[in-house]
Amino acid sequence: MTNAVKNSAEVPDSGGQSIFANLRHDLPASLVVFLVALPLSLGIAIASGAPLVAGLIAAVVGGIVAGALGGSSVQVSGPAAGLTVVVAGLIEDLGWEMVCLMTLGAGILQIAFGLSRMARAALAIAPVVVHAMLAGIGITIALQQIHVLVGGTAHSSAWDNIVALPSGLLHHELHEVIVGGTVIVILLLWAKLPPKVRMIPGALIAIIAATALASVTGLDVERINLQGNFFESISLPDFTPNIPGGSPWTQHISAIVVGVFTIALIASVESLLCAVGVDKLHTGPRTDFNREMIGQGSANVLSGFLGGLPITGVIVRSSANVAAGGRTRMSAILHGVWVLLFASLFTNLVELIPKAALAGLLIVIGIQLIQLAHVQLAWRTGNFAVYAVTIVCVVFLNLLEGVAIGLAVAILFLLVRVVRAPIEARPVGEEEAKQWHIDIDGTLSFLLLPRLTGVFAKIPRGADVTLNLNADYIDHAISEAISDWKISHELTGGSVTINETHITMSDAHKSPPKRQFRPKSPETSPWISRRDNGNGNGETSVRHGVKEYLRSGIGALRHHVPELIGSPNPDTVFLTCADSRILPETITASKPGDLYIVRNVGNIVPVDASSRSVDAALDFAVNQLGASTVVVCGHSSCRAMQALLGGLNQDIDTPIGQWLTQANESLDRYRDGHPARASATSNGHSFSEVDQLAVVNVAVQVERLTNHEVLAPAVAAGDVQILGMFFDFQTVHVHEVDANGLVESDEHVGQPS
Repeated sequence: MTNAVKNSAEVPDSGGQSIFANLRHDLPASLVVFLVALPLSLGIAIASGAPLVAGLIAAVVGGIVAGALGGSSVQVSGPAAGLTVVVAGLIEDLGWEMVCLMTLGAGILQIAFGLSRMARAALAIAPVVVHAMLAGIGITIALQQIHVLVGGTAHSSAWDNIVALPSGLLHHELHEVIVGGTVIVILLLWAKLPPKVRMIPGALIAIIAATALASVTGLDVERINLQGNFFESISLPDFTPNIPGGSPWTQHISAIVVGVFTIALIASVESLLCAVGVDKLHTGPRTDFNREMIGQGSANVLSGFLGGLPITGVIVRSSANVAAGGRTRMSAILHGVWVLLFASLFTNLVELIPKAALAGLLIVIGIQLIQLAHVQLAWRTGNFAVYAVTIVCVVFLNLLEGVAIGLAVAILFLLVRVVRAPIEARPVGEEEAKQWHIDIDGTLSFLLLPRLTGVFAKIPRGADVTLNLNADYIDHAISEAISDWKISHELTGGSVTINETHITMSDAHKSPPKRQFRPKSPETSPWISRRDNGNGNGETSVRHGVKEYLRSGIGALRHHVPELIGSPNPDTVFLTCADSRILPETITASKPGDLYIVRNVGNIVPVDASSRSVDAALDFAVNQLGASTVVVCGHSSCRAMQALLGGLNQDIDTPIGQWLTQANESLDRYRDGHPARASATSNGHSFSEVDQLAVVNVAVQVERLTNHEVLAPAVAAGDVQILGMFFDFQTVHVHEVDANGLVESDEHVGQPS
């Protein structure tokens, strides 16, 4: 559903049912989300330096407005930790009243993002930068709140918080530490409890326990103050706000504009990334990102108008909603209603909560924003430098500058990777060989010139050089450099042969450079047709294929073949039919060198002692090369099985007839009702007689291999495994076959989905 003007209550958000039809799922889920949201909203307000009621206003508006108008069926919105650093800085510089107006302005900007259908553009930020941004925010929150936890006051910058930390720890308030520490311990232990227990929000339990502890034992701790009734605390915006220091707001136009864009961009990116993450947690409708922007913007307009914090989609609340069984937007809407009722009717209960308890909660939340999986991913993908630079800049500069610098570093890394085309020069034969090969792949721009000329300088004078140019982009500088070197090298008595793939050097002189790839066939197949190339001679078959390989395939294989020279031996013997349609490496996703392939007509293991070719292959592959798996693979529409059914095995005067007598056992057992025949006509299978015989034949060959004189000792010892497979051309699936026929289980190879 993409039409934002329809009544959300009438939209079939889940399984074609209306929202109200799912209330039995959404109502309990909304209560769980409410219990998660209440303490988080108060804690984020404290961390932002905003009035406490601002967090509750944002929770109410985020739940009801963003839930009703947004494009996600299960995302829950409200005040988020990701904006605390920005909001705290803006409040300190421009005052709370101006931040409310800026939130309103950011909401209008978000609505414009959605209406212009450019919401997805906000996702064009490297995930490593977003992960680092969240980690930096987490560190900043933890550094701030640890001072509150020990009874002190948080400082404005991360560096000041670090400098003041030793003194704060030495002069701590014990009662505050006890309360905040209680929250931290409960939250850490809560994660280790059984899943059924964790359905109760740990944050709520921790806050209740710490509040009860402070009240029962009479601990002297500072408690939160909502400063009046919820509705009385709502304040309409002041369009002539006072800036700290008494200066008029007109002198801060640039800072205000930057702040509006900062709130809008961070709130948009965080909401969209949250929506993407939540979509992976459920099977319902996917998020409409443009509508989600309109919903988030509308919520921020109203939140800013009423005096609330900026709003984003929140992954903690959204994942809790999905885990609790929420199915439609009604869960998010109801959670906002429960926050509204609680904040307006039970203000006295909220004011019992110690500030140190919320500080402990925020410290845990901040630490949880630093995810080990994100650090490992950044390291594994070569992006750790981007991750580290972004974190440092977010913590010690500010969030906007940190993200901007992180993006700049990520783009720099991207440029380096794109232009760093692989160049390999190697002699053929001895080190001082007369012949050399140079392989250049990828994007070839002027930035490659230093490396390229360095490689050319290593080529001996007078050498015969083959230059393989497999490029998707060549600019004029590279083309000219190669041409100049070719001329100069040939003047030394050498020769240069250039094999060009995709883009040629001459293309760089005809028009501005552009990226180009060899077009694929309409079926996007990696193969070419050799049936007819228009000249009617032998060029239509293998020769034509070799030329195509030399033109476009050699680049892909060139980097694999040298590795095979000293590579480990194959791990699998693959006995299959000689039929040209069977592609062993493709249907087993094997790389060159993995399979020791043996082919014959009908994938038969001969029992005639005079036919020892298969025996020799098994002996060599298993006992000499160390293969640990032997596979026999049959297939549908097998012409050998068709000939066997047709009686060709009785014509022993022909080579094929004599060979097919080795499969007489398969034919006899097929006619006697072998279990494999029944398996090929049950459980949804409806194979033809030829295919039924082919399945029986594989089962018989599995038995023969299991008891084969070459393999039997290793099979009995568990050193060699025998596998049967059947490839069905009709469905392009590979089925596993054992001695009784097709294996029907979730484990078998290539089970159709």
